[in-house]
Amino acid sequence: MTISASPLDYGVQFVAMASDCEVRLAGVAAARAQTLAALAIAEVQRIETKYSRYRTDSVVSRINVASGNGASIGIDAETAQLLAFATQLFALSDGLFDATSGVLRQVWDFKTGRKPSPAQLKAVLPRIGWSHVQWNEQTARLMQPGMELDFGGFGKEYAADRAATLLAEEGVQHGLVNLGGDIRVIGPQADGSPWLMGIRDPREAREARKARAARPEGAVIASIPISAGALATSGDYERFFIADGERFCHILNPKTGWPAQHWQSISVIAPICVAAGAMATTAMLKGPDALAFLQGQDVSYLAIDADGQILRSD
Repeated sequence: MTISASPLDYGVQFVAMASDCEVRLAGVAAARAQTLAALAIAEVQRIETKYSRYRTDSVVSRINVASGNGASIGIDAETAQLLAFATQLFALSDGLFDATSGVLRQVWDFKTGRKPSPAQLKAVLPRIGWSHVQWNEQTARLMQPGMELDFGGFGKEYAADRAATLLAEEGVQHGLVNLGGDIRVIGPQADGSPWLMGIRDPREAREARKARAARPEGAVIASIPISAGALATSGDYERFFIADGERFCHILNPKTGWPAQHWQSISVIAPICVAAGAMATTAMLKGPDALAFLQGQDVSYLAIDADGQILRSD
C-alpha cells in the first residue's frame, strides 16, 4: 500500500503486530503532532499487548490455556465487545470467518512450504467452531480441548479504528492510521483533497516489503481516493508457498482447512476498518461468490482475480 500525501504532513513510522505501521497527520503543528502520534501508537501497543496470542499474559492466551477444562475466564467490556463482533462476523460470513480457526496454523507451515496430510486436517478440524465458544459480558470459555481463540483476523483493524478514534477525539481533522495496509482515515488532507491509496500488484507486494524500499511505479496496479472511512486489503501474497505449480496462501477456510483461491487480492472501503477487513477476508473465502457478497453489503471494493484482472465497484 502506498499513500500519496503532502510533504508538509507529519508522519511517524513504527512496527506493531508484526507489520510496518504509520500515523500521518496534517494541519497540526509539529510539537502537537508528535504528542498525538505518540497517543495513537500507545493505543495500538495496548491492544497488541492485551490480545496477542503470542503473549502468555494476554486475555486471549488465558482463555486458550483453559480450553476444554470447564473453567470460565473473566473478561472486561472491551473483550466482550470483540467477542460480540466475532459472533456477528461468523453469522455474516456463513461460518467462513471463524475466530477459532487459528489452530489450522499447527498443520500448515508457510515457512517451509508444508501441506497438512488428510489425517492432520481431520484431527484439527473438530477443534474449530464458534458454536463451542461460550461467553457473556463477564466471562468466556472454550468448550473443546485444544481450541484456540485468535483475534488476528481483525486485531489490526480494530487497533487502527481505536487509534483513529482517539485522534479524532483530540481534535484531529486530517490524518490516517495505517497498520500494515489496514487504514482508517480521519478526514481528507489539509487542502481538502482525498488521500490517494495506491494498491500494489499482489505479485510484487511481498518483494517490496522484503526490500523495505519503494518499488517502481508500475508495481502500483490501481489507486483509490479516500476522504473518510477505512480501507483494508486481504490477499494471497502475505504468507504463501507454491507446490507443484499451485499457490497456497495463509487465508484458510475453517470448514475445509484449505486455503482460499480464485482471488489475488480484495480491497474493501467501509466506514470502519474492522468492517472493511472482515469483509475483505470473507470475500477471499467466498471465491467466485465474493463480488455478489460485497455488493450485498453495499461497500466499495477493488478485486484482482487469479489472472490479474481488476474488477471494481462503481
